[in-house]
Amino acid sequence: MAENKVDADIRTSFGKGAARKLRMAGKIPAVVYGHGAEPLHVAVPAHETTLIARRANALLDLKMPDDQQLVLIKDIQRDPVRQIIEHLDLVIVRKGEKVTVDIAIHVEGAPVSGNMVQLEHNTISVEAEATHIPDSVSVSVEGLDEGAQIHASDLVLPAGTTLLSPPEMLILLIQQPPKVEEEASASEGEEAGDPGAEAEAEASSDDGGE
Repeated sequence: MAENKVDADIRTSFGKGAARKLRMAGKIPAVVYGHGAEPLHVAVPAHETTLIARRANALLDLKMPDDQQLVLIKDIQRDPVRQIIEHLDLVIVRKGEKVTVDIAIHVEGAPVSGNMVQLEHNTISVEAEATHIPDSVSVSVEGLDEGAQIHASDLVLPAGTTLLSPPEMLILLIQQPPKVEEEASASEGEEAGDPGAEAEAEASSDDGGE
């Protein structure tokens, strides 16, 4: 995994107002922690860091005025509307150190014609070296027929990566797509009801009125 060099400034002002000023200046507030160190509040360049953060579990080679740390982007807080990054949690890592992360599942191929893939989980939890975190793990559904299932234990992980998710966790299954037309017809039939029953109900109502 590539290490991305990023310059960071030490933050001395805190609170929502200070964070807002930072973002207006093109910076993202962040906190660096881990390995027993006191949390360090920094600001990183917004555009550059946002591009790096598009990749899951990205590493930053953080250059600060009096220090340099290799950090893993552990948590990203985004604006719920604009989706811009508002804050980052950065955890210090060492080369060769094992870390726990979630990686994406990439589905390849196509099942037997007429079937579909029902994805139950799109990520798995693994342990991997901080500097060798896989981007994703691929699973092939080529030629699989209805009823086939793939569990976490069936995934082939890169060397040096250990599965932490339960081995029996269902990743995906192959099934036939729901028969929408038949379901819609049945629903329409229920809504229409039994004409004879409706007629009897109306007749009973008329008799009662008399």
